[in-house]
Amino acid sequence: MRHLIRAGLVSALALAAALPALADSRALLIGASKYDNLDESAWLYGPANDVELVKGYLTSNPVMRFAPANVTVLADGVEGAEPATLAAIRAEMAALAEASAPGDFVYLHFSGHGTQAPAADPATELDGLDELFLPVDIGPWNDTVGTVENALVDDEIGAMIYAIRAKGADVWVVFDSCHSGTATRAAPAEADEVRQRQLRPEDLGIPAAALAAAEGRSRGASSDDPRARPEASVEAAAGAAAEGQGRLVAFFAAQTTETTPEKNMPRGQPGRKPQGVFTYTLFETMAERPGITYRQLAQEVLRKYSVLNLARSTPLFEGDLDQPVFGEGGAGLIQQWTATQDGAALKVPAGTLHGLVPGTGLLMLASPADPDEAALARYTIADASTFSASARPEGAAPDEVPPGAVLRKVAQELDFTRTVALPPEGSAPAGAMAAAVEEMMAEPALAARVRFVPAGTEGAELRLAVLPDSPRPDALWLLPATGLVVEEDLPRTPSISTADKTPAQLSAVLADSFATVAKALNLMKVGAATASAPLPVEARLITGRFDPQTGTVVEGSRAMLEEAVVPRMVPDDTIGLRLTNSGETPVDYNLLYVGADYGITFMGNGRMQPGATLDEDFVLITDENFGRDRLIVILSPVSGQTATEDLSFLEQDPLNMARNAMTGGVRGLLDMAGFGQTTRGGITLSSRARTPEPVPVFLQYEIETVPGD
Repeated sequence: MRHLIRAGLVSALALAAALPALADSRALLIGASKYDNLDESAWLYGPANDVELVKGYLTSNPVMRFAPANVTVLADGVEGAEPATLAAIRAEMAALAEASAPGDFVYLHFSGHGTQAPAADPATELDGLDELFLPVDIGPWNDTVGTVENALVDDEIGAMIYAIRAKGADVWVVFDSCHSGTATRAAPAEADEVRQRQLRPEDLGIPAAALAAAEGRSRGASSDDPRARPEASVEAAAGAAAEGQGRLVAFFAAQTTETTPEKNMPRGQPGRKPQGVFTYTLFETMAERPGITYRQLAQEVLRKYSVLNLARSTPLFEGDLDQPVFGEGGAGLIQQWTATQDGAALKVPAGTLHGLVPGTGLLMLASPADPDEAALARYTIADASTFSASARPEGAAPDEVPPGAVLRKVAQELDFTRTVALPPEGSAPAGAMAAAVEEMMAEPALAARVRFVPAGTEGAELRLAVLPDSPRPDALWLLPATGLVVEEDLPRTPSISTADKTPAQLSAVLADSFATVAKALNLMKVGAATASAPLPVEARLITGRFDPQTGTVVEGSRAMLEEAVVPRMVPDDTIGLRLTNSGETPVDYNLLYVGADYGITFMGNGRMQPGATLDEDFVLITDENFGRDRLIVILSPVSGQTATEDLSFLEQDPLNMARNAMTGGVRGLLDMAGFGQTTRGGITLSSRARTPEPVPVFLQYEIETVPGD
């Protein structure tokens, strides 16, 4: 639970309009899938698809279009490409450094397995371990020299990147791999649907004694400060560029203590294929919102991880994040494309990566500058692949595409239903669940919001599992889409006992649990759909320290946080916001805190007049529950003389993690999302909840709460 301190704050993306200019750009895309010296069960399926996706985007994007000849691919499973061996990677990185010049831009992408091994010099690492990227010709641990054969060590990667930057070229490097962490498959997904891009050190023959010895000789333990996060796996990732040196931005799919998955993407769409979740989410976001900054990109990736509930990992973003992606302008580019006639349909040079799926609506406009109201015709996407789609008219339409005409995406379909995978058959809890499903499906309102599918079905957003070896063997456990669970997270994982309930009682508890989870997740889904709306409001997240003796925030403890970093907070930490309305009209704000337990707490609201600044503390972290929380700020432009927007009706009690017994405007989208009634009326400040005509903006801040010392 989080306690309210006071009310106020948030931000909006200031989008500048600028058209792209061509730059001398190069890319090296590395995908390692099949490891000849490892058991086939350790092979990956997604890296080859990752590099093809990235190449397709780089050579077609509207911000900085890479010449195909300047994009080098090292990947097994890609036609015409050389496998990503250690020698090939070293040679291509050296060639990039040789070819680079001041002002150039270099993009690097690493998809494949990672792991940890004793550092050659343990004193240089906090934990005494090197992070490794594994080329396809990886060998076993060599005890004689104390290394994994043909591994690419983080320090060497950093030196390779430095050689490119030393020539004056800017570098953006993305790592879709991970190095450590444990997760257990508790609920089945479709065969081979989800794989973790991480090998355990023991899989490479690294002795446990060698790991322990290296950790003992390390230069210090980051765990001394519970707020500290593991260091980035590439030493060159941090720090400002020296004079004459290119800038660096580094994106990591997971921190060095976590795993990251690959699975079939995009979820629920035909033609999906294995992809790194981080790679696909990253490039999907850029395709949907070209020209944003690295920081905005990072924030939207974190938001999508929350909304899609795809991975447990926390991506890490470092470097000069306030510059535009690829170093070029273009923010505010509208999603519209020049189409060509294809029989009775139109061929669109964009696809599922850009958010075009069957049923998506498009407007035909005579000019890219025309407003939506000047549309010549309306079209609907009939089918789509990653980079192309076919659209058919919804009525009268021109026989031929007028010269200069474009198709513009006009609406994003929001699906508020939840797909829940049942537990495998054969256990008592699974039998109880089957009886409860019959009860639930007899309720039309619930049947319209929840869809049950067999265990292992691809695309499920929640998975029910039975854990015989857990403290609650008779319970149904509510797991994320991956079906993975970490043992130490079990106390924070929702579960519902079955032996003490009739089918009707179990149905009621499950329905209430699904509604609680759906309300929290759908709130974030609505936010993702409105995130690109421009609003002249600036916001920064601020942390501080609360003194229980005086009941105030300790003087001098308040500090501004990086917006693309997920901070770790401990009990008695405080969260505040600094909000500035730099526009010419008033803006209403509402603050909601979504806990890891799916509780939604209304933190306050108010109205910001033009030019006003609000700087207040809102949230006090307690020791009642720990996990991934979200602070959501909803900014609503004020239209006319109206009452202040009040969204306190969105509050809800947290989900009981171990449920044994049953306890007795914006509203348009939010009602559809499951927000039809006030659940905590005693805390509601106003019964009025309106929807202003202008589009509201949702800002979401990820926060991880952990125990203190």
